[in-house]
Amino acid sequence: MPTLSEKKAVVEEITEQLNSSNAVYITKYSGMSVSDMGKLRGKFRDGNVRFKVYKNTLIKRAMETIGGYDELFPHLEDQNGFAFVDEELAAPAKVLKDYIKEHKKPEFKAALIDGDYYSEDQLDTLAAMKSKNEVIGDIMGLLLSPITNVVGGLQAQGGNIAGAIKTIAEKGEN
Repeated sequence: MPTLSEKKAVVEEITEQLNSSNAVYITKYSGMSVSDMGKLRGKFRDGNVRFKVYKNTLIKRAMETIGGYDELFPHLEDQNGFAFVDEELAAPAKVLKDYIKEHKKPEFKAALIDGDYYSEDQLDTLAAMKSKNEVIGDIMGLLLSPITNVVGGLQAQGGNIAGAIKTIAEKGEN
């Protein structure tokens, strides 16, 4: 049984995880083998997601200390794993969706992303979210499209004008 100082150290670790993350996902991993958990951890690691298993009472204590996690409290029962992510907020959802499709576990319970709550029936919505880089690429494409059209139009007009002047000049020489 962990000592009080060990529990305090774990609560501090959880608090650091929560403070450095923009999103936390809760999954119910009961019924999964150790091998399956290892595979899932590897998939999360590949997606730059930190996946940890904590006692519900300790994570709740850390969440209460920080504040703003009240909507997740009802999900802090059973055997839970917690996915923490900093930048690619949909990465855990994509990993979970693919893994659940193949293995039927773990069960997605809830997520809190930038202060917004997502319930167990919104995993598909989360997995469909574009990454930050994809959104930036889309915006850049939208911004560059009109400029490209203007430049293309100016080049075409310039070509037409130059061609017209050349034609007139050639007719004048004749």
